[in-house]
Amino acid sequence: MNWKDIPMHKKVYLFELDDVLYPKHDYLLQIYYLFGQFVEFSEAREISKSLTAFMKEKLFSEGEAAVFEAAKKEFKFEQDYSENYERLQVNGHLPLKLLLFNEIKLLFAALLEQGKTIAVLTKGNPALQLNKLKQIDWQGLEKGVKVYFIDELVFRNIDPIPYIASENGCLPEEIIFIEEKLT
Repeated sequence: MNWKDIPMHKKVYLFELDDVLYPKHDYLLQIYYLFGQFVEFSEAREISKSLTAFMKEKLFSEGEAAVFEAAKKEFKFEQDYSENYERLQVNGHLPLKLLLFNEIKLLFAALLEQGKTIAVLTKGNPALQLNKLKQIDWQGLEKGVKVYFIDELVFRNIDPIPYIASENGCLPEEIIFIEEKLT
């Protein structure tokens, strides 16, 4: 979908996070770097660079789900680092800020200029998604952006769109949810 094709008559604009606001792999690659540094320090063996490169290759060839187990097998970790790996994803402070896609910056600026409400509606572990949000370089575009977590709302038996409509004083049809990368 082209960002210029987004209807401008809606009241609330919801955006998924990963691969919509920023490239998800930018987050993952920095987590892999941090994890490589952690393993290198923990085991006192110089593997950070090769471990990070291996994890990157696995991400792009086999997908995110395959990365940790493949790295564990390939590098024969002396202990189970899965908890540390998960903790880094949820709490890690990235060396570099995540950059919004240019199309998102342009769209946000246009929406803010028209006084539209912008929010993030994201699925997945709320703590993980919140950590990602904190790592984004918003360049001032985050002012007034609300965040909703699908998993949290569903857990509370709340239908996200009607709830968000009610919170923003509009009808569900006055909301648009953008779940895919804009071009």
